[in-house]
Amino acid sequence: MSIIAALPSKFILPDLVSHCDFKLRMNRHHKQATAESKQWLFRGDNLSQTSRKAIHGLRAGQLTSMCYPDAGFPQLRVCCDFMNYLFHLDNLSDDMDKAGTKGIANVVLNSLHHPYDYYSPARLNRMTKDFYRRMLPTASHGTSRRFIETMDFFFQAVHVQAIDRAKGVVPDLESYISLRRDTSGCKPCWALIEYANNLDIPDEVIEHPIIQSLGEAANDLVTWSNDIFSYNVEQSKGDTHNMISVVMHEECLDLQSAVDFVGELCKQSIDHFNNNRKLIPSWGPKIDKDVAVYVGGLADWIVGSLHWSFDTTRYFQNSGREVKRTRVVSLFPRSK
Repeated sequence: MSIIAALPSKFILPDLVSHCDFKLRMNRHHKQATAESKQWLFRGDNLSQTSRKAIHGLRAGQLTSMCYPDAGFPQLRVCCDFMNYLFHLDNLSDDMDKAGTKGIANVVLNSLHHPYDYYSPARLNRMTKDFYRRMLPTASHGTSRRFIETMDFFFQAVHVQAIDRAKGVVPDLESYISLRRDTSGCKPCWALIEYANNLDIPDEVIEHPIIQSLGEAANDLVTWSNDIFSYNVEQSKGDTHNMISVVMHEECLDLQSAVDFVGELCKQSIDHFNNNRKLIPSWGPKIDKDVAVYVGGLADWIVGSLHWSFDTTRYFQNSGREVKRTRVVSLFPRSK
């Protein structure tokens, strides 16, 4: 006689907030930039009241203001617009098949490569050109190039994700981690750290193994913690492109064990970041100063994303503060 284990009704989050001791800061322009950016997103789109409520609850402006706390208003506004835009792309890609993701990528990348020449009737064409044209005057050449390259990586990874989703494939952990570092959208946000702080860091410095390792550790923390926080919503929709689902499948773990497993990896990524921060080499006073600001920006992203995850309604609806206090998540029923 077979015994079927009852599905859990809840799980406990790892205490990542306590493990992260970076200082949480908020940009002084956050209210104005947030309000203007939401107006920018709403312009020319007949969004339903439900969609507008979700965007207000998203609090993308708060996330941006905590991740770029020293940016001037024009730079913060561009970053806020991009953050709203990135979540918009994420929502679109969740509902897209592989043909749809290719179409979106074509519009966005052409708009970035040819911000003054390319035209498409797609709304994304206007949105992309609008924020990118405002970014160009003060972004260094290296920053602009890294931004476009990493957006290209994002779309390539999203396309692979769409194929996996269509086939019902659950990737192995190693493949998932590699892909997730690009589907996260973090890499373009790292280029925006340079832009937001008016940095001009040489390619050979950004590409140094220690700097790359710091960026990867920050990406892993933001991404893997997001998979923990978003798991409840995603499991209710039957979406398996989540590290929790991958670990449960590969390691044959129950839900709580998988959450604990990923939580431990998140803590290790913070430790890895802190250890590598002590190993940053010197390139001279000017570059060292810019590198310190850049690495500080990665730390701002780590702490900002952790706290924002409980303030947004995207993962825990209106229960974020209670979940942050108790770390208990009650599972949503699976949608039919």
